[in-house]
Amino acid sequence: MGQVIDLRLLREDPDTVRASQRARGADESLVDQLLAAEERRRSGIADFERARAEQNALGKQVAKASGEQKAALLATTRELAEKVKALKADSDAAAAELDQLTLRLDNVVETGTPPGGEDDYVVLREVGTARDFAAEGITPRDHLELGELLGAIDTERGAKVSGARFYFLTGVGARLELALLMCAVDQAVAAGFTPMITPTLVKPDVMRGTGFLGAHSDEIYHLPADELYLVGTSEVALAGYHSDEIIDLSAGPRRYAGWSACYRREAGSYGKDTRGIIRVHQFHKVEMFSYCRVEDAHEEHLRLLAWEEEMLAKVELPYRVIDVAAGDLGSSAARKYDCEAWVPSQGRYREVTSTSNCTTYQARRLGVRERNPQAGDGSTRHVATLNGTLATTRWIVAMLENHQQADGSVLVPKALQPYVGGLDVLPAPGAAG
Repeated sequence: MGQVIDLRLLREDPDTVRASQRARGADESLVDQLLAAEERRRSGIADFERARAEQNALGKQVAKASGEQKAALLATTRELAEKVKALKADSDAAAAELDQLTLRLDNVVETGTPPGGEDDYVVLREVGTARDFAAEGITPRDHLELGELLGAIDTERGAKVSGARFYFLTGVGARLELALLMCAVDQAVAAGFTPMITPTLVKPDVMRGTGFLGAHSDEIYHLPADELYLVGTSEVALAGYHSDEIIDLSAGPRRYAGWSACYRREAGSYGKDTRGIIRVHQFHKVEMFSYCRVEDAHEEHLRLLAWEEEMLAKVELPYRVIDVAAGDLGSSAARKYDCEAWVPSQGRYREVTSTSNCTTYQARRLGVRERNPQAGDGSTRHVATLNGTLATTRWIVAMLENHQQADGSVLVPKALQPYVGGLDVLPAPGAAG
């Protein structure tokens, strides 16, 4: 694992790091603990190196000496060897303490991020208009009722086979998910992304490196017999793809679109969204992932958001974009934008995409670097990583509800019709007229 935080930023501008902690509602005193630990580490290394230089010089004197002088020098050498050993142990302990403290520090938030917690987001824009079902004389059904009418979602048998929060997508439900994900892959490829089918089991150092084994580690499925973790997003595998590598970004960002099953324990969500497929243990997702130069990360983040909005336009959903507050970013993100689609049965917006700029936080932990283009001396620096949802199973919730008709049938968005054999409507054979 590489240097977890930018120690130079910590030394030269600790107030920025303190302000970030404050905006997150996190512990500001951690900054002072880190500064003290870093000073102990630096002075420990200096003391050890001074003593070792003295030991080397004394070794040369011993070689030239003889008799009583040599005996005295040998005695001093033995004392000095013990001192060097002790100083090395102290230096190593200080470095270990610093490492442990840095693991507790979240990424430094980007300037302009709203301070506060989960409810302190800022709405940037609302796009599209929610249907007025009352004016149409329709009582909107929720996605599960529609899914059952269409023969598209089966949560009863999902629970029978696997337990709560599992489901089968059946018939047109399975086709609709594949259509959505394939449309997302095609859009990503057209935008220059490399499509990837990624592993869904990863090693602990990769899971830790992406920042997922911190405060929310109880969300992750762990297989202790194999010492592997099930991913909640292909972001994890894609972040690990170039770990311990020097990559070439001279031609621009490296962009990957990862398709994978995703697994979340949903710990702490007892009683929330128990109906349907809004909050489930397993789902599919196409995730954009970008490696780019640090100075390009802000603009790359806005590009990822634009691609998410382009995809939402294709499935014809009304949505809003929010700027997520610092305390709700998670440990690795410096800035995060969510898109939330309108869900008629709930009369509110629900998250369908999220895009995060993780700056160098993940790359530092995973050792992903590039040749420094500004130095010209072959030296390296860490890159920035970013991620964003391009399509996922939860979109089916909003698609069914927003495109439903009075008889329980559901219109297929034009962009998806070629992916479902040209169907323009999903008929509801089980619906009462």
